[in-house]
Amino acid sequence: MASEEKENYFKPVSEVVESTEVYNDGIKKTDAHDSAGNYIQEIQSLCVNCEENGVTRILLTNIPYFRDVILMSFECPHCGFKNSEIQPATEIQENGSKYVFRIENKKDFNRQIVKSETATCKFKELEIEIPPKRGQLTNLEGLLREMVDDLQSGQPVRKYNEPELFNKIEGFINKVNDAIDCKEGILPITFTMSDPSGNSWIEFVPNEAAHKWSLTKFKRTPEQNVFLGLITQDKMEENKKLAKEREENETKFAKPISKGFISEETEIENFENEVQTFYATCSSCYKPCETHMKMVNIPHFKEVIIMSTVCDHCGYRSNEVKTGGAIPEMGRRITLKVDDPEDLKRDLLKSETCQLVIPEINLDLTPGTLGGRFTTLEGILREVYEELHSKVFTETSDSMESESKHSWQAFFEKLQKATDGKMVFTVIMEDPLAASYIQNVYAPDDDPNMVVEDYERTEDQNETLGLNDMQT
Repeated sequence: MASEEKENYFKPVSEVVESTEVYNDGIKKTDAHDSAGNYIQEIQSLCVNCEENGVTRILLTNIPYFRDVILMSFECPHCGFKNSEIQPATEIQENGSKYVFRIENKKDFNRQIVKSETATCKFKELEIEIPPKRGQLTNLEGLLREMVDDLQSGQPVRKYNEPELFNKIEGFINKVNDAIDCKEGILPITFTMSDPSGNSWIEFVPNEAAHKWSLTKFKRTPEQNVFLGLITQDKMEENKKLAKEREENETKFAKPISKGFISEETEIENFENEVQTFYATCSSCYKPCETHMKMVNIPHFKEVIIMSTVCDHCGYRSNEVKTGGAIPEMGRRITLKVDDPEDLKRDLLKSETCQLVIPEINLDLTPGTLGGRFTTLEGILREVYEELHSKVFTETSDSMESESKHSWQAFFEKLQKATDGKMVFTVIMEDPLAASYIQNVYAPDDDPNMVVEDYERTEDQNETLGLNDMQT
């Protein structure tokens, strides 16, 4: 029942229709509602500029490819002051999010973004950083032009009072305008948006080049939890102190508890068959929790460590797959031709540093996407389908462009056919740390449908992995 009510309230913005009236006091009112009859809420509010009464309008709506949001705008009929912002209508996400987008042409500046009030934006090549402030629904050009307008508003005063500062700011404004106009030699530009709340978003276009758009999730630091208001500063310091005391004084925090099997051949514990349990501190609420660890030996590959953390206090969950051993000298690329439905049952290990590509369906999972996974080929495809279909694609939204809708439909049809084993496709897994694996069903003989290649890592890959600064 609750979900039905939510769907009625949060309609795509394209379904909103409106008519206008004028109050006796001169304030213009818009009688707006969506197709379900839900009216936009209007509240008389004090104008912070002239201290007269203005109108704040609130609309509950849905952003295609994203989630439900609250749009708010304020307008004062007396002084003309206007303000608008956006707030997420969902809870703070389990992890923070970091988006990276490559601006390569004029059209890319039209890419829509949702910037929450906790997000930090950067234009790397322009050396611009926009700190957290009010939430916005805009595009990349709008973000830059708003910043330029703010700087230009103070230029007349600076020209006479601080001419040197005026010239520096004027040069910077010209540089930003040249970037927006795509002057030669300025593009490409790397745009980054990092949000510890996980409630920001950059529009994703299906079938575009893999290097243009990427999303990675990260665990919040204690300081970020304080910034979001999840805990207080005093509570953070207290939790850190308690955690340190537990680590130093309680021996049970240092010794794992074995919950597993005894070797059938001897009375000695067989650690390969045991689930080790460690007492730890929850990274979200800082209360005691348990981390379970299991070592799994993958035949003809290497040992991997499966770790699971569950906090009974706040509900935090984390699942990770780590590979053991030293960092190899070379990366590894695995190419598998899937021409039989039985191939979907092959075991698959995808590490956090692995890129997975299926050219036939235009699927490209960048490193970090979905984290580390130990599953089957069918399992990873189903997880991709559910993740995209539930969180990105909104087929019923009228505000989605027809071209984008058809692209998404075609993508999901191909992905479903691949998952059901009804088409021939190629899986390419490239891992600079050689920590990923696809089962060879012919082992120890070579697999006729699979090619394994070792390659030298590039300088950029070594830098990204932190290997250039590692001293051994």
